[in-house]
Amino acid sequence: MPRTSGERAPARPTSAKQRQRRARILRNAARLGAAHGLDRVQMHDVARESGVAIATLYRYFPSKTHLFAAVMHAQVLRLDAETPPPPPGTSPVEAVTDLLTGASRQLFEQPLLALAMMRANNAAPADDSGPPRRTDELLADLMLRTAGVSHPTERDRRVARLLQQAWYGLLVTVLYERSSPQDAHDGIRLACRLLLAPQSGHREWTGRGGSGLTTVPALHRPT
Repeated sequence: MPRTSGERAPARPTSAKQRQRRARILRNAARLGAAHGLDRVQMHDVARESGVAIATLYRYFPSKTHLFAAVMHAQVLRLDAETPPPPPGTSPVEAVTDLLTGASRQLFEQPLLALAMMRANNAAPADDSGPPRRTDELLADLMLRTAGVSHPTERDRRVARLLQQAWYGLLVTVLYERSSPQDAHDGIRLACRLLLAPQSGHREWTGRGGSGLTTVPALHRPT
């Protein structure tokens, strides 16, 4: 696993030119990561392909771990921007299942990049402003919005985080070739049903237009 640097925080772009430069670095890192995987990508190659000095690259990304955690954050931002609202009448289970299985298919098309991003996201320092924390929160917010939860409670967020971790685990089993993409998709559907579907005596996400979880009365049992 590439080392992380705790000596300083990555620099933030402050001008349009700097933002364009940083975006160019992320695009080239993603392309090289898809071709070679995390361990074989060299920071010098990323700098050369991006047309920047190696010192500039390290100013924005102190390590490969920081770099590919930022690549994952950029990918999740794009997923968030490109995900339309579910059709009216779609249940939370169906909506979130479609979201996660669709995202999984895209990741499985570039397995080396997907694994590089997930390894980096797990290893990078998770401070209040770092990419891992923001990426995880962005994914949780996207799942909540897709489920139609407009005013999530803390319990809603815990459910979203639990589902997110289940999804990560299913992705990893495929990326390490321990299961098939179909197994992962089946697991996603099951996890969504278990966590989001109404159950006797439990709480459920109310779906689109809802304001959080609602209590479902326990089923009547004959005496």
